[in-house]
Amino acid sequence: KLPMMKMLLRLIALLSAVLVASSAPPTCYSRVLALSKEITESFRDLQTSRDMDPCVETLPRLYLDIHNYCVLAKLRDFVAYPRCDRMLQVSALKEKARSLYTIMISYCRRDLVFLTDDCNALENPV
Repeated sequence: KLPMMKMLLRLIALLSAVLVASSAPPTCYSRVLALSKEITESFRDLQTSRDMDPCVETLPRLYLDIHNYCVLAKLRDFVAYPRCDRMLQVSALKEKARSLYTIMISYCRRDLVFLTDDCNALENPV
C-alpha cells in the first residue's frame, strides 16, 4: 500500500510540474506575435466572407510581420483608413490593430527586434 501511495504522489507532483511549466505568463513578444496572427487571419476571413461589403475591397492589405519595421506604418495606415467604419467587423479589426500598435510602441518597445525594413514584403507576402 505504501509503494502505491508514493507512486501516486510522484504522479501528482509530475502533473503539477507540467501544469506550472505550461502556464507561464506570456511574454511581450509572444503576445505581439499571437495578436498579429489573429489580426491577419481575421482580415483574411473578412476578405473571403460571402457577404463581404464592397468597401472591404478598398481596405489596405493587412499582412503583418512583426519582425519587419514597416509593420508599424502598416498598422497606422490601416487604423487611419477612413472607409468601412460602419462595418462592425472592420471597426473591431481596427481596434485590434490599434491595440497591437500601442503594445509594440509602448509596452514592448525594448523587447522587439526588427530583422528587416522591407515594406514591399508586407504588400506581397511570400
